[in-house]
Amino acid sequence: MIVIGLTGGIGSGKTTVGRMFQDLGVPVYNSDVRAKELMNSSKNIQKELIALFGEKAFKDKKLNRAFIAEKVFKDKNLLEQLNAIVHPKVRKDFLKWSKVQTFAYVIQETALLFENNAQKLYDEVILVTAPKELRIERVLQRDQNTRKEILSRIKNQLEDKEKVKLADYIIENIDLDQTRQNVLDLHKRILAKYY
Repeated sequence: MIVIGLTGGIGSGKTTVGRMFQDLGVPVYNSDVRAKELMNSSKNIQKELIALFGEKAFKDKKLNRAFIAEKVFKDKNLLEQLNAIVHPKVRKDFLKWSKVQTFAYVIQETALLFENNAQKLYDEVILVTAPKELRIERVLQRDQNTRKEILSRIKNQLEDKEKVKLADYIIENIDLDQTRQNVLDLHKRILAKYY
């Protein structure tokens, strides 16, 4: 099974690109979505999060994302501890998921792939990029975050110029039609390379 990593900074459009691959029949595992599901469903993760953040980590038996986000984006040490709790469980879940897939290759969409030095876990890595201002604009429209909060998150991620050096493929996501064409071309390249 060929495993491709899909990453990009906040607002780059990696989930949009992931959906485009799904439209071509490629199984895509969204790590952020699964992490949230696991944090809400796994008693073990919940216990560890409460031990780290206190009772406010959950509100009405659901993950209090705003509270946790506020804490971790101000404190890099807390963010690392959160990642140490969640990432191994997501990795285990992904491996279990990938074993039942039957397509030629699978994609794992994950935000902090290079930041966590996880590129060695993949056969190849696709990086989605977009200009910083466009990324900020997208997140402002999508989330209830302020510009300051978005910039704080961007600061916690490697800059694109560093990620470009580490990626096998780059998809610049500005124009959706062009992005869709680039995804199709890349899909054909991956199939041709491995099959």
